[in-house]
Amino acid sequence: MARLDKTPFEVDIHALSPDGRGVARLAGDVTMLVAGALPGERVLATRTGRRRCVHEARTVEVLQAAADRVTPRCGHFGTCGGCALQHLDGSSQILAKQAVLLDHLRDAAGIVPPQLLEPLVDAAWGYRRKGRFSVRRVEKKGKTLVGFRETDPRFVAEIHHCHTVIPEVGGKVAALAELVDSLQARSDIPQIEFIAGDATAQFNGVALVVRHMAPLSTDDQASLVAFGQQHGFAIFLQPGGVDSVHPLWPADPALSFRMPHWNLEFAFRPLDFIQVNAGLNERMVQLAMDLLDVQPGDRVLDLFCGLGNFTLTLARRVREVVGVEGDAGLVERARDNAQRNGIDNARFHAADLSLDLSGQPWMEQGFDKLLLDPPRSGAAFVLEHLPLDQFQRIVYVSCHPASLARDTALLAARGWKLQVAGVMDMFPQTAHVESIAMFEKA
Repeated sequence: MARLDKTPFEVDIHALSPDGRGVARLAGDVTMLVAGALPGERVLATRTGRRRCVHEARTVEVLQAAADRVTPRCGHFGTCGGCALQHLDGSSQILAKQAVLLDHLRDAAGIVPPQLLEPLVDAAWGYRRKGRFSVRRVEKKGKTLVGFRETDPRFVAEIHHCHTVIPEVGGKVAALAELVDSLQARSDIPQIEFIAGDATAQFNGVALVVRHMAPLSTDDQASLVAFGQQHGFAIFLQPGGVDSVHPLWPADPALSFRMPHWNLEFAFRPLDFIQVNAGLNERMVQLAMDLLDVQPGDRVLDLFCGLGNFTLTLARRVREVVGVEGDAGLVERARDNAQRNGIDNARFHAADLSLDLSGQPWMEQGFDKLLLDPPRSGAAFVLEHLPLDQFQRIVYVSCHPASLARDTALLAARGWKLQVAGVMDMFPQTAHVESIAMFEKA
């Protein structure tokens, strides 16, 4: 392979890629993806990689700036891979994400939504209440790094403060790195996860899960406990798989968060999935309810229900709601949450959502509305095999516009029409696109 020419060159940027890089066109039908560049800009760039008809580069200098370019808040931007869009004004960020959604719907399904929702936004900074820090001891630097992966994922970014993570955690990254560096097991800790609920009398609602590949000494455990007590963090240890997670301090920390508008409290475990942006989540749940047009007599099916984020809020408004999830542990905790909140019209079932559900007993009574919130892979198999004629409306919450577009085409083939679609900024400053769509029978 020819050696990569890293001589700086000037290039004009005409678009933004789905991952937040500027797009330029070179001779020979070559696409150039330029990190740190925005549409409408002319930049000085240097090549960082090459694949057939796609070349990669990074911005060295902005020669002509776009009107919506802003100064990134974080000094680690451009090195840390946690964010991709801090240099773009927030209102332009969400419009760029909307364009990604519309491009996918057009290209994969040949569909333009008759109605485009106003983008749903909330806090742009200090919103992230769940995440995973990578940890790496770097002997050459004589220190331990704690942070997100760099833009080159082989490396861990040396960050001191994260502005997108909730302040209780984002302001403690440097202290966390110092803690790990002081441990005997500092080379045996590959990651630390954080998750936050509401504060309790014991701690501030934040839990840290320390993954360790070798047993921790008594001194190391004492250091972790002291750190938790100092900063108000619950400390969990994970010596093996997910089932190995157990509390170190306090002995029995209660993790939960409230959704006051619906008078709901959700208990969860430290590795459970919860929506990362609490404020946006409440707005998203309300939007889903509005798009479903739920009525007191409705029976609603909620697929990929998790802890019951949508299920229990729906239960406040409808006759009955059935939540289905593939993870039996989440289903058990969803049932506990229903009981915790005095809800007796929500039923939860564990089922493999990659199999045909039509023969399940809970399908026999029929449903009026369908809500889906699948993982990135989407819900193609479910939508291909589920008896859809019983539903009046379908609302699809998506964390990946490509799978939503594919499933939109599938629904169209089965006689359903996309009526409304829009984007929600669950992850500001990043290129992640969260969206929602409503379908009715054609």
